[in-house]
Amino acid sequence: MKRIALIICLMLFAVHLQHESTFAGESEFENFLGRFDYEVREDMKIDSKGLVLLLTSNKAVLVDVRFKEEAAAWHTGFGLNIPLNELPKRIKELPRDKIIVAACPHKDRSAIAMAYLRSKGYDAKYLTDGLIGLAELLRGDRAKDFMEDLEKAKTK
Repeated sequence: MKRIALIICLMLFAVHLQHESTFAGESEFENFLGRFDYEVREDMKIDSKGLVLLLTSNKAVLVDVRFKEEAAAWHTGFGLNIPLNELPKRIKELPRDKIIVAACPHKDRSAIAMAYLRSKGYDAKYLTDGLIGLAELLRGDRAKDFMEDLEKAKTK
């Protein structure tokens, strides 16, 4: 069921991009799809352990694409909250010199965000184990160590 919803969302997104396309006959999303191969498929994914390594080396930014109310009820304390439906209007808040890792509780919205960001030329990935997997990884001492490492990375 989740896959069907994701496919429908991606199709709607593609139609939206086609409608707003500034290219002569080819949308940004079609361009992204035309370059899609096994290497891109592998490169668009990252798990929580990989994300932690990128964040603590200051090479990535986490973007929580949940709705504001969801983020207010439970948030990470690091990264940005840019709800998926606000991403097109707020895209300029994202740095172009870092990997953008989109995340939501599972991965449906983050996969859509990743596809959108890649179609706009960003180096983007989605968190395969979602924010739930990240919360599981960052428990107890690991959370303490991660936050300390994150602070050190910011000062470098």
